[in-house]
Amino acid sequence: MKKENHLICYKNLLLKRFNDFLFKFSSKREAIKSNYFDVLDGWRGISILLVLSAHLLPLGPKPLQLNFTAGVMGMSLFFTLSGFLIANFLIHRPNVYDFIIRRFFRILPLAWLYLVIAFLILNIDYERFISHILFVANYPPMTLVHGTSHFWSLCVEIQFYVGIATLFLIFRTKALYIAAFLCFFFTWYRINDGVYVAINTYYRIDEILVGVIIALAYNDKLGKVLPKIFRSINPSYVLVLFLISCHPDGGPVNYFRPYLAATLVASTIYAKENVLTELLSLKILTYLASISFALYVIHPLLVNTWFGSGDTFERYAKRPILFVVLFVLAHYSTFHYEKYWINFAKKVTNKKRKKIIY
Repeated sequence: MKKENHLICYKNLLLKRFNDFLFKFSSKREAIKSNYFDVLDGWRGISILLVLSAHLLPLGPKPLQLNFTAGVMGMSLFFTLSGFLIANFLIHRPNVYDFIIRRFFRILPLAWLYLVIAFLILNIDYERFISHILFVANYPPMTLVHGTSHFWSLCVEIQFYVGIATLFLIFRTKALYIAAFLCFFFTWYRINDGVYVAINTYYRIDEILVGVIIALAYNDKLGKVLPKIFRSINPSYVLVLFLISCHPDGGPVNYFRPYLAATLVASTIYAKENVLTELLSLKILTYLASISFALYVIHPLLVNTWFGSGDTFERYAKRPILFVVLFVLAHYSTFHYEKYWINFAKKVTNKKRKKIIY
């Protein structure tokens, strides 16, 4: 009798913990400082889900090209968020030293570790390794390979960091206005070359630079027109147009993808609480946002191991195991390995020293 009672208590305890877990990740988190942080984390969580789905799952019949569309949507959202956050950081802390140290120590430790492991496993030559380490592998001649092809986006990011830091050294805070102008220039360049989507920085960086525009608008540096427009727009309508702009059959609408992504994100920053903002504030999306970088960097290497081997049926039968391993590795990387380097960068930049503003 005592043994049965013990088993019942143990079962109830497990059920309670499982329910607590579900509640934790399906409930809305408490707002912090400004509500837009909740929204941005939500979009980041959605962006990594789109990218992982595009790379690891079959999204409908191939003729619909949904995998391609989901991948483009995820990266476009990610780039917009990156541009917004970088510009927002530089507006409130216009110090190139702090910016470079924090950004590089956020990206490089995991990226370089991945490259060392990947190149040892894939047995790739020295020249390709150097182009990856220097983040120029997305320029012709393309040196990306299966297992590192996703590094094109990190190339775009790092090149943007170097570019914006250089502009800041020369033009100080006016650099953000120059970056906003360059956004339109690179879009015009894509239109002139007839390129809907590509992985070269000069064909993709407008998706980051447009985030700079919404950061300037959010910080009241571009007048009142844009904020007024963002407040009046229904995000649901923009979402439909954004979806079309990410599909290869979207035609010339693809040229407007950066601006639709930015409008979508900005409209939710300014929006009053609704179904979409409630969704973007879910704790599960916040958690996904926190480990999104590790998820993105690590997942292709797992596909090149036993987890991605076999015929089509076998590969997809292994997907649940792959996802479990991926999330465990990403969690450990984020909250242990990457956290160490992030805290190190903060410690370096927060040391008492004479404040220098470039």
